[in-house]
Amino acid sequence: MLVHTVYFWLKPNLSKEDIDFFFKQVKTLANIPSVKGFYCGKPASTPPRDVVDQSYDCGLSVILDDIGGHDAYQVDPIHKEFIEKCSDLWDRVKIYDAV
Repeated sequence: MLVHTVYFWLKPNLSKEDIDFFFKQVKTLANIPSVKGFYCGKPASTPPRDVVDQSYDCGLSVILDDIGGHDAYQVDPIHKEFIEKCSDLWDRVKIYDAV
């Protein structure tokens, strides 16, 4: 199993429509055939602690079988279309992959 975790920091001053569009598009990634599990959401309202980073706008966790599934995910047309449609909406992306 490989867990592909992505955090997005959206550009400041985006309209509600832009933010809604981003979240609608990010959810299309669940339709990629190599995806076995999928979750995306906004930071939780957990109590603040020094080790908790709530500065991101969207967190995405994708479960894949293995590195091959990850590689297929990266080149899938749905993934490429998401990047094409949405990359102008974010300032920063950080990825953590764990096996």
